[in-house]
Amino acid sequence: MAKGLHKGPPRAWQRMLSGRRLDLLDPSPMDIEIEDIAHGLARVARWNGQTIGEHGFSVAQHSLVVEEIAAHIKPDLEPRWRLAALLHDASEYVIGDMISPFKAALGVSYKDFEARLEDAIHIRFGLPVKTPAPIKKLIKQADRACAFFEATQLAGFEHAESLAIFGAPPAGYDLKITPQPPFEAQARYVQRFHVLSKAAGYESSPSAAFETE
Repeated sequence: MAKGLHKGPPRAWQRMLSGRRLDLLDPSPMDIEIEDIAHGLARVARWNGQTIGEHGFSVAQHSLVVEEIAAHIKPDLEPRWRLAALLHDASEYVIGDMISPFKAALGVSYKDFEARLEDAIHIRFGLPVKTPAPIKKLIKQADRACAFFEATQLAGFEHAESLAIFGAPPAGYDLKITPQPPFEAQARYVQRFHVLSKAAGYESSPSAAFETE
């Protein structure tokens, strides 16, 4: 048969740098590694890269800020939910950071695909598959607060416009964003993951519980 004429099933897996092959249609928790997530997220730019500065503002760095804001809003937030905040965009290491209007255009099938991957990530790292509604609301609030700062400082939004779209950030919290190079954002993401995972009891470390601030 001539080259290119064979029509087999389309490849639906991605090979990660760890060597894992992740089936995108049926993701297995055993094929998910935090190093792959951090590597990917540190190289995925928020706002489709339409930001000022030498480096794009990565999803990895964004996720670190969202975890910090969530804990600012709720200082007694359990480590496992702080870990959930850190991982709230982890699926984007595979699917990228699609802007909200594009997600809406793709519809339910995209949301189902994203949900399956998010479920597998939670299972892999010991979190409940379904995040409680109050925690999801808190993470969304922190996510929008981070977006407010990103929009006004990096993406060219006027202050009033950002307020209208994302709402006001939480009282008492301020942020000056300096986009980090990928290698730095990646290293910080992995380090923070291990601190929170240990504090939540998913990894063993006698002092981790005191390292969540």
